[in-house]
Amino acid sequence: MPICKWVKTDLFDKKRQQLVDNEEPLAARMRPRTLDEFIGQDHIIGPGRLLRRAIQADQLSSVIFFGPPGTGKTTLARIIANTTRAHFIAINAVLSGVKEIRDAIATAQKHQKEHNQRTILFVDEVHRFNKSQQDAMLPWVENGTVILIGATTENPYFEVNKALVSRSRIFQLKPLNEADLPRVLEQALTDPERGYGQLSVIVEPDAIAHLVNVANGDARSLLNALELAVETTPPDETGTVRVTLAVAEESIQQRAVLYDKEGDAHFDTISAFIKSLRGSDPDAALYWLAKMVYAGEDPRFIFRRMLILASEDVGLADPNAVVVVNGCASAFEWVGMPEGRYHLAQATLYLANAPKSNSVMGFFDALAVVEKEREAEVPNHLKDANRDKKGLGHGAGYLYPHAYRDHWVAQQYLPSSLQGQVFYQPSTQGFEGEIKTQVARHREAQLEAVAEGVFVSPVEVLTTGPTDRTVDRWLQRTLRQVGEQLATVRDRIFTLAQLQRHHVVLDLNAGSGLLTFEGLRRVPEGGVYACTRTSAEAVALQEQVAALPLLKRPVVLSSTLNELPEVLATQVPDIRFDCIIGRNALIHEPDKPAAAKLLAQWLQQSGVLVLAETVPRHTQRLYRLLEKSKLNADLYQRLVAAEEAIYSDRLDPMVNWDTDELRVAFEDVGLVVEVDEERSHTQMHITPALIERWFATTSATNRPSYAAHLAKNLHEEEIRVVKELFNRSLLHQTVNWESAIAFLRAELS
Repeated sequence: MPICKWVKTDLFDKKRQQLVDNEEPLAARMRPRTLDEFIGQDHIIGPGRLLRRAIQADQLSSVIFFGPPGTGKTTLARIIANTTRAHFIAINAVLSGVKEIRDAIATAQKHQKEHNQRTILFVDEVHRFNKSQQDAMLPWVENGTVILIGATTENPYFEVNKALVSRSRIFQLKPLNEADLPRVLEQALTDPERGYGQLSVIVEPDAIAHLVNVANGDARSLLNALELAVETTPPDETGTVRVTLAVAEESIQQRAVLYDKEGDAHFDTISAFIKSLRGSDPDAALYWLAKMVYAGEDPRFIFRRMLILASEDVGLADPNAVVVVNGCASAFEWVGMPEGRYHLAQATLYLANAPKSNSVMGFFDALAVVEKEREAEVPNHLKDANRDKKGLGHGAGYLYPHAYRDHWVAQQYLPSSLQGQVFYQPSTQGFEGEIKTQVARHREAQLEAVAEGVFVSPVEVLTTGPTDRTVDRWLQRTLRQVGEQLATVRDRIFTLAQLQRHHVVLDLNAGSGLLTFEGLRRVPEGGVYACTRTSAEAVALQEQVAALPLLKRPVVLSSTLNELPEVLATQVPDIRFDCIIGRNALIHEPDKPAAAKLLAQWLQQSGVLVLAETVPRHTQRLYRLLEKSKLNADLYQRLVAAEEAIYSDRLDPMVNWDTDELRVAFEDVGLVVEVDEERSHTQMHITPALIERWFATTSATNRPSYAAHLAKNLHEEEIRVVKELFNRSLLHQTVNWESAIAFLRAELS
């Protein structure tokens, strides 16, 4: 029967474990059993992120895992099966149908009725279910009878019932990177029970590099190659199995290009190819053509798209384009593959450059890169946006060339790892002489734009999920309750932060929640850590968020910046943040360089720090609110000197710094810093309490009051005269209050 129940009591008992150890391939034996063993996908299960917290708290809602083979979709489901208190049922969509779904639902209803126990239904390869089979699950997912975990290699926005997608959070798993794969290898070599820890195995560094490169982000492919290498290599005289580069090359000879003719890779790559032609970038066009040919795309499909483009995007600007492309297509029918690649390349180059070009040899340079280099992903703005722009952000940021002068704009068409690579070398023959100058100018403009940061490919959205209308309404109401100036500061901070839905955020000076609530809205699959300086602020913030579901709340911490490392180590060890934000977060920090060093240590490699700090040296001077003529000239001058001395006191780092010193503090710890100082004027109403606070003999903040500072230059009677003038001139008045805010954005270099 094709229904499988993963239950802790019978999945990992001793007999089953022995069977796994003795008979299953290495890749199956080495499947991680806990989140701590899981390698990669930090963007969805790293410390502090929603999915990890949901698994650990056993409060999972319906999710769909979407990504290439070998990235850990099924493994995550198994980990959930091992940790949940819910009943867990697993079925494979290839082997199952409506009958198995009904059986699973009946079992779920029984457990709910008899044991008050939830049921998690894992459907592997969920995209293989047809519409009626997916519809059969929908009512039971909707009413909570089962919690769905779907796993698919295909884009769920295209292959999975829209109703199911709208009720699930989507987590996109990415191919493992070159830092993750060696850890997978090391894990297999050192594990004494499931791997080769009991054997003496040495994998030489160049062999590791080859296995990692050709595995191309697929942990299963890597482990299969390692198993083949170890099992087929006899030990030497010392009993050591030595895997050399030659052995590694025999074990894994050719990378598998991720390319399903009916799936995302197909649509994204042809989209990038067409956009590169339209953008007059022959290098990028040849690269995407080489990828399609290498992956086995139908050349007739490529010719058909080029024939469309010849009329759609070239048209009467060069009426000969459609003739040339059609001629190449006809020639291909006579010649066939592999020589027909010349005609594909010729048609591509003609369309990219408009005048005829026969420099087709550049295509083979591009093909060599595809064969030898690690596969580079399509930049997000070039991906097909027709099906999932809203969910995953595909195609966002693409600049439409026809909207610009000369129908061209500097834009990245090649993958970032190949930016600046030259495939097309135009000759000086015929029309190509003119093309040579045009191509050279375009290349120079593109490289200059990238170097100056004018164009950066937008990042891809890796998670998405259904909108909780109750939570959304609560957040919107909360966000609207701040003043106009504070809202402007908040929006500027988040514009600089460029948060993704899966990011983990630290709000350094949470206070009333100005930034915390906006963070919650922007990172629904990530997490927000809100740090308050006092326990009273922490209690107030916790009371405000008590209405939210537990997993949607921020983690509220009460700590100074110096105490925060210990607090974080206790609650979430090893956490690193995608973004650290704060408004006046450093105002209480006397040692700005030390604070900068501390914050830099908490950033992920690609993380950013965004602060909005009021600059004390440019804050409103109170003496400027008075009429100079109302005071004795000598007294007024000494008042000015006393107040200015506040902001130039070298022994008071709380107020004696400006924007440049803030920039240097963060640059000195290795961060790349951008700072913009913004001057502003706001309305301030002068109340009796405010004046009394200025002239108090003591301060609640243990800082000298305004009057205490004046006492260094003025006598007690003179201070009384100044206070009376404030009361006569300003009490109950609304004045223009000058201030300056430094918006700082920093990231690791």
